[in-house]
Amino acid sequence: MKRNNLFLLTALAMQVSVTPALAGVADYVYTPIVEEGEREIDFKYGNGKQSDGTRAQVSTIGYGYGATNYWFTELYYKREIANPERLSLAEWENKFQLTEKGKYPVDLGFLIEIEAPFKNSKAPFELKLGPLLQTEFGKIQLNGNILFERKFGRESEDEKHVTEAGYQWQVKYRWKKEFEYGMQGMGDLGEWDNWAKSNEQNHRLGPAIFGKFSLAPKQALKYNTAWLFGLTDAAPNNTFRMQLEYEF
Repeated sequence: MKRNNLFLLTALAMQVSVTPALAGVADYVYTPIVEEGEREIDFKYGNGKQSDGTRAQVSTIGYGYGATNYWFTELYYKREIANPERLSLAEWENKFQLTEKGKYPVDLGFLIEIEAPFKNSKAPFELKLGPLLQTEFGKIQLNGNILFERKFGRESEDEKHVTEAGYQWQVKYRWKKEFEYGMQGMGDLGEWDNWAKSNEQNHRLGPAIFGKFSLAPKQALKYNTAWLFGLTDAAPNNTFRMQLEYEF
């Protein structure tokens, strides 16, 4: 996909109104690198506790494929549980690598993700998109993403659709392949052109670990997990999130 088409999609998305959505407790930090021909079975889980004692749980299972040297696509089944609601959704994630790895100081990618509720659900559809950035300094890897989340379709009288801006960042020290460590942070700022008050924004950060174990030629098990602490009233006090991938 040409870069100008991706930028056009971003501009069009910012003109469509959606309902604000807090960052999901199972969300992970997207990276821009794509490996052609790679297949994976991907499991994610997240559990977050709010200050009032309520909990949100999200789990997903998906299958992904590196269709080209610049396009990775993945389909998920997603289950959300938040007192007292339970939702089942389908998610289609598409990641595009726009620059050759290591050719420039910063590797650039782009994400387009669509989430759709299953039949009989009252949940709206959701679109998420934005640029993905990565750079390296020796054994240190830095990631930063700017994301726009948008809902469309069903809308209640007391909750009108608006555009929401969010971010992700990650610092990782590549100590050895089986065990790497660092920090992760995520947040939502509110409407992209009219940020919410600071105490109404969702900001979380905390320690994270990563690793990859080779199982056989062209087969590996990857993991990453983090414990994130809420920095604002709108964020869960504590969030545990993990991701487990079987690559083949």
